[in-house]
Amino acid sequence: MSGVDEVLDKILGLDGAVAIALVDYNSGLALAQRQIAAFDLELAAAVNTEVVKAKLRAIDQLGLNEKIEDILITLTNQYHLIRLSEQPGMEGIFSYLVLDKSKANLALARRALATLDGTIEL
Repeated sequence: MSGVDEVLDKILGLDGAVAIALVDYNSGLALAQRQIAAFDLELAAAVNTEVVKAKLRAIDQLGLNEKIEDILITLTNQYHLIRLSEQPGMEGIFSYLVLDKSKANLALARRALATLDGTIEL
């Protein structure tokens, strides 16, 4: 397992990365965060907790036997990528990555978040 700071710094090294946080979706609190541009990451973590909860409710109400891999929100100039942890002991945690759409490689970002989930421990 790698240290949280080390892994978050590595994610911020991706082309177009603006901010990254690990968020507890039960409380909406950012447990760890890094950013390289002005962005209210605490507020974004809290409001995106509601996005995660809504999607989990929808899957449950539809009776789908599925798990969320990631949630992508595409804005005019940004991608917001959310990935729920699948790691034992990290239930209720999601990673939240903000990317500059003009510079980011979405496939590499998704892969980086999957790797992040398998390499850190809170």
